[in-house]
Amino acid sequence: MGFYTTVMEEITLYSGLSPTAFFTILAMMVVVYRTVSAMFVSPQDYNKPPVVLARSHPQFDHPQPPRQPVQLGQITDWELRSYDGSDPDKPLLIAIKGQIYDVSSGRNFYGPGGPYAMFAGKECSRALALLSFKPEDINGNLEGLEESELTILDDWEFKFIEKYPKVGQLVPEQRTRQNEVNEQIQDNLDPNECKEETK
Repeated sequence: MGFYTTVMEEITLYSGLSPTAFFTILAMMVVVYRTVSAMFVSPQDYNKPPVVLARSHPQFDHPQPPRQPVQLGQITDWELRSYDGSDPDKPLLIAIKGQIYDVSSGRNFYGPGGPYAMFAGKECSRALALLSFKPEDINGNLEGLEESELTILDDWEFKFIEKYPKVGQLVPEQRTRQNEVNEQIQDNLDPNECKEETK
């Protein structure tokens, strides 16, 4: 009994908290750590074959090899939305600090029905910095963030760089719209006119 009392007194002395408050905070920290850590699973865990009963899922009879990341180059936030996992033929993408990552290997987490599907096809820097799941925080606006929150975002960015291939970069909408106008003008030119111009 003396050891228990001594430990409780030491906790109060060093932390300034009652033992109940100390252990409650400790338990909450463990839960937050596990929740945040679960957002990112090593790619090796996703390369394991699925555990499926024979003939229960014919699509697993001939598993497709993992597809190579497609380099997209520069795209807008609006274009990024189409890579949210709703189209199974498109990769699953997430942007952090303007850099786009292919998180297709984490489809169980970021794909439709996954616990973090709300981040797919979006720039989610603010949400990661704030450790927030609120829809209004899922954007790239870093204004008003504290230094500690920016440090958290840097940690997330480093984890993405380590685990997922970078496939593109977000650009402002206006710049890309001008490129689209130029491409439409080019597409509408008659090929014969182009040949005459080059003579």
